[in-house]
Amino acid sequence: MINGGTSLLGLLGNPVRHSLSPVMHNAALESMGLNWRYLALPCKTESLDLVLQGLRAVGCQGLNVTIPHKQAIAELCDELSPLARRLGAVNTLVPGVDGGWYGTNTDVEGFLAPLGANEDWAGRDAVVIGCGGSARAVVAGLQSLKLNTITVVGRRSEALQAFNTDLQQDNAPLTACLENAPQLKEAVAQAALVVNTTPVGMAQHGDPKAMPLGAELWSGLSPKAVLYDLIYTPRPTSWLTAGQRRGHRCIDGLEMLVQQGAASLRLWSGRHDVPIEAMRSAAETALAT
Repeated sequence: MINGGTSLLGLLGNPVRHSLSPVMHNAALESMGLNWRYLALPCKTESLDLVLQGLRAVGCQGLNVTIPHKQAIAELCDELSPLARRLGAVNTLVPGVDGGWYGTNTDVEGFLAPLGANEDWAGRDAVVIGCGGSARAVVAGLQSLKLNTITVVGRRSEALQAFNTDLQQDNAPLTACLENAPQLKEAVAQAALVVNTTPVGMAQHGDPKAMPLGAELWSGLSPKAVLYDLIYTPRPTSWLTAGQRRGHRCIDGLEMLVQQGAASLRLWSGRHDVPIEAMRSAAETALAT
């Protein structure tokens, strides 16, 4: 029950109406007995600085950040974790001790969870579609799996080159590939894992039946390739639905959402008893209604 002692958590993004974060986090807060409430807070990029100042001034306990603000908001933090500094992308804000915000990133932890700790990805190839804030966390996670190569696909050459410069590591070389480049078909054919980090196919974001890079390209996939879409509305997306028909193992973004959210809540609350099952159940129930 909301009362005079209730504190605020929230999600900054645009759009955020589709987000399951409020129902998921509020289920966890109730289970933990915390008098906090989590809200979806739509925010335009030009308003970010003002919104952050206002929320800090009213004692907001913490924030998540989603599309399209993960990179822009890093510039507005008073302090960044080493991971967030390396990625140049923030998905979690914690109130700073002396005011302002401490920015970090729990997306890497959330992304890796559904891939399975026991599966060996070493020496295999991956394709990542998109080069925004979420893609930065995905690539950082993939680099810990000792892959052979990671091909990052984007629309603009300048953005791709900047992305690869920021994240290049010797243990998993990054290859930049424009979405209309002829070598893309070969990269897809060799891929053991393809990850979509773009909003293509998301409900309330253009055509929900659209597929990243178009439908034709995916006929060249290896039958053993794993498809991982960070989108979870609709569930499954058209891209994953087509993949399931072809017999691919398909992962949507729900478990990543749950795991990164749990990691954020541990940071905000200072507690380790975050009820992940309650969060997952609440999110799945909301999706089914």
